[in-house]
Amino acid sequence: MNKVFQKAKEFIYRNARPLDLARFRYHFENGSTEDVLNALAFYQNEDGGFGHALEPDSWNPNSSPIQTWYATEILREIGFTDSSHPITAGILKYLESGRDFDGRTWSILVKSTDNYPHAPWWDTVIGSTMHDDYNPTACLAGFILKIADKGSSIHDLGCRLAKEAFDSYMNQGYFDNMGTVSCYVRLMQYVEEAGMTDLFDINALKDKLVKQVERIICKDTSVWETSYICKPSQFFSSRDSIFYDTNRDIAEYECDFIINTQLEDGSWGITWKWIAWPDEWAVSRNWWKSNVVITNLLYLRGFDKL
Repeated sequence: MNKVFQKAKEFIYRNARPLDLARFRYHFENGSTEDVLNALAFYQNEDGGFGHALEPDSWNPNSSPIQTWYATEILREIGFTDSSHPITAGILKYLESGRDFDGRTWSILVKSTDNYPHAPWWDTVIGSTMHDDYNPTACLAGFILKIADKGSSIHDLGCRLAKEAFDSYMNQGYFDNMGTVSCYVRLMQYVEEAGMTDLFDINALKDKLVKQVERIICKDTSVWETSYICKPSQFFSSRDSIFYDTNRDIAEYECDFIINTQLEDGSWGITWKWIAWPDEWAVSRNWWKSNVVITNLLYLRGFDKL
C-alpha cells in the first residue's frame, strides 16, 4: 500500500459522504454492492429521479435529469444492471414519465434548481448557453438500452433517442464541452455492452470519438492544477481503452501528475468554484474532493500505479 493511497484513504474516512465511503470501500476494500446501493437510495425521490445534491454542484432536492444521470454513473461504476431493483426501476419510471423531457431530449437545466444553492452552470439563466442538447440525453439513452427490457416502451424510446443522438453528433463538428463528449462515449459503450451495434454505425461513432477525445484533452499541462480543463481520466482509466493509443504520452503523464499534486490532507485540489453561496460551496467542495480521490485512485490502479 503506497503513501498516495494511504493518504487518500485517510481523507475519505475523515471527510466523505456515506455514499462515497461506500464507493471507496467497494473499489479498494472489498466493500459490498449493497452498501453503495443503500447509500445511493437516500438520494432518490418518489418519482424515481434523483436530487438532494447527489451531484454536489446542485442542492436542489427535486428530481432532475442531470442528478439522475449522476446516479446512473455510480451504478455503472459498480457494474450494477439489475432492472428489477427499486433504484434502476425507479430511474426507468422517471425517464418514461415525460418529466423534464420535451420528446427529444431531457432538460439539463430545471427551473427548481434556481431556488437552491447551485453552481452557475446549473442556473436556468446563466447556464442556458453553456450546454449542448444531448448532455445528458445521449448517456441516459444508452443506460436505457443496457438496463430496460427489450420490447418495452422505454426501451423503444431509448432506441429512438440513441439513433437521434448519433445522427446529431455525426452531422456536426467537434464539441468543446467535455460533458457532452463523455455522454457520447458512454452511449458508445452502452450500445456495445447491450449487443446493439446494429442500431447505428458504431464504427463511425468510434472513429469520430477517438479524434474528438484527442482534440479535447488539454495538452498544456501547466494549467492542469489550476484550471477546469479536460484530462485523459475524463474518458478512460486503462491502457485497454480505444482512446489510449492516440493519447499515450499524456495519459501516462497524468499518472505522474496525480501522484505529484496530492495535497497534504490526501485530497486533490478542485479547479472550479461557485460564484454565490460560499458556505454551501465549502461543503460541496469537500464532497467533490472525495469523488476526485476515487477517480484518481481508479486511474492510478488502471495504469498499474497503485
